[in-house]
Amino acid sequence: MPDYLDDLRLAHVLADAADAATMARFKALDLKVETKPDMTPVSEADKAAEELIRGQLQRARPRDAILGEEYGIEGTGPRRWVIDPIDGTKNYVRGVPVWATLISLMEAGEGGYQPVVGVVSAPALGRRWWAAQGHGAFTGRSLSSASRLRVSQVSKLSDASFAYSSLSGWEEQGRLDGFLDLTRAVWRTRGYGDFWPYMMVAEGSIDLCAEPELSLWDMAANAIVVTEAGGTFTGLDGRPGPHSGNAAASNGLLHDVLLDHLNGRY
Repeated sequence: MPDYLDDLRLAHVLADAADAATMARFKALDLKVETKPDMTPVSEADKAAEELIRGQLQRARPRDAILGEEYGIEGTGPRRWVIDPIDGTKNYVRGVPVWATLISLMEAGEGGYQPVVGVVSAPALGRRWWAAQGHGAFTGRSLSSASRLRVSQVSKLSDASFAYSSLSGWEEQGRLDGFLDLTRAVWRTRGYGDFWPYMMVAEGSIDLCAEPELSLWDMAANAIVVTEAGGTFTGLDGRPGPHSGNAAASNGLLHDVLLDHLNGRY
């Protein structure tokens, strides 16, 4: 089985370059922000970071395909790098430090492309998380200065902490009643949003999180970090991995009950 450690080291190099570019423009008074056709914002920093990562990948891994939020798919083959240059752009443009660059390597397999490497780098928080298939998940300043991530062992919903991004998406999908039932059943709820709750599931500081509408680049890196930390990452339909257009992540012990609530089976 491939060990993917060279790819993980490359992903850290890419994240270092992206961190420097995004932090240089964070809170800049002259930051240019546009609205995309789907009405979400994109900043000049999003585009610059993705261009930087693509350029380095084209030199270091010329045979690999690249899929990014801002510039789409380029190349073909069994290996595909998936990039979200700034996950949490709305936070970024308002000066909120909860945003990250998400970098994942996905490899073709029996069930389609699956993430085998993931790096989530949040420089404004001074945090980074990463994982490679079969090697576990870690957080720290660097590969040589890291601590291993492990999900919580909370097994009762009434003891669980649940994180979400917003209410509007659940309502638009007709899932609001199930979502609200879940919030009443758990011990604690918090609206952290974006990449952060998945990383907190991986490090065991919360137990459950879910989002109703996502793209592959929002999920691929998060998925491998959660699963390598011992957790479970699926769509709301229960399909493993980042392929359902939405996500549910947990410590594994509470995953079935999480999906039952969000699908109105309670």
